[in-house]
Amino acid sequence: MSPTAVDVCVVGGGPAGLALGLELARQGVEVAVVEQSGHFNRSFRGESVSPDAVLVLDRLGVLDKIKAEGALTTTRMEITEDGRTVLDTAFADFEYEHRFPLELPQPTLLGVMDNVASGFDNFSMLRKSTVVGLLEADGAVTGVRIKDPGGERELAAKIVIGADGRYSKVLEMSGLAHERVPLDRDVVWLKLPLPPEWDTETYRVRIKGDRHGLFIPTYPDMVRVGFNIPKGGLRELRKQGIGALHEKIDELAPELSTLVREKVTGYSDTSMLDIFTSVVPRWSRDGLLVIGDAAHTLSPVLGQGVNHALIDAVTLAPMLTAALEEADHRTALAAAAVEFQRIREPEVKRSRGLQLRQERMFTFGSRAGVFLRSSLYRAMNRSAFLKQRVLADAYFRLQKREKAA
Repeated sequence: MSPTAVDVCVVGGGPAGLALGLELARQGVEVAVVEQSGHFNRSFRGESVSPDAVLVLDRLGVLDKIKAEGALTTTRMEITEDGRTVLDTAFADFEYEHRFPLELPQPTLLGVMDNVASGFDNFSMLRKSTVVGLLEADGAVTGVRIKDPGGERELAAKIVIGADGRYSKVLEMSGLAHERVPLDRDVVWLKLPLPPEWDTETYRVRIKGDRHGLFIPTYPDMVRVGFNIPKGGLRELRKQGIGALHEKIDELAPELSTLVREKVTGYSDTSMLDIFTSVVPRWSRDGLLVIGDAAHTLSPVLGQGVNHALIDAVTLAPMLTAALEEADHRTALAAAAVEFQRIREPEVKRSRGLQLRQERMFTFGSRAGVFLRSSLYRAMNRSAFLKQRVLADAYFRLQKREKAA
């Protein structure tokens, strides 16, 4: 039977929500995760997991189960400019406990976390359930109103956590100030069989002038392709027919020319991601807190979204647990939410800044801009120190900080 009251109601069964639900359940907190979908089939979403996120999955006790279900280990990252390699990185060169990113289907990640969490009596997963309103009393959020196949009902909670992604309904309903800032580009995603000459362990970035594409091995034997188009440019691309898309792939990865024509015969075989960042000055109000993409949407560059979602979850869980043990848990939860933002926001801003610098470099189209970009990548490629310093910020910040402590 679904609960009518819990300590923590988490809205959204994505990486942030399920990781938080699992960790809270492990700590003995009564928690319910409200998820509008009846399944975890989320194509093109969050399949890249950074080494820091791999560490988090290990500590959650789900890493071995995920690997048993199926995942690919990324050992190299290669950036080429106009057909020439300008940066080649081996993740084995980084001296951390978890060195290698993983590529795994998000249904695997979410399914394993859900299965483990569901083994706790104090965890509830409410599927096919949509939050249609917030319950409030004396200026504080006290729960949610849910619509499910049985109708509408109320779920009381001591705190509501909005972990419902980049288009968060909880954020919209919360009254918290927020702004979506569009970036200059959108990304079109598609999947193809991995070409015979490519291995499954290399993350490839191809650049040609002001165009770039990501070519990411995907379990078990596919490659996920994301290439940039101008903001709002999908309609114009579609007007040109599917051949225009094929030609964009030809420019960046001629090895895929035959495969893309065989497998992508219409735009229905693709998915478009609107690229923007979210600015949420204050992540909480009394009785409510937003985390993950709901609080700080990031771009797909360097696979930071899932990374920060998981770190948010494991950072927040013990803070909520401690606050719930206080006699005045309402005041303690409000203080914990503010402290959580104080801890996490600088890390998110640092990643966002790194992403924006990388995005700007990808837009260089002039001869001088291309030369500068290639020179910077080549300088980093020649210097082990620069390579360690720059890439550690993207992939190993958590492990680097813990190692220094």
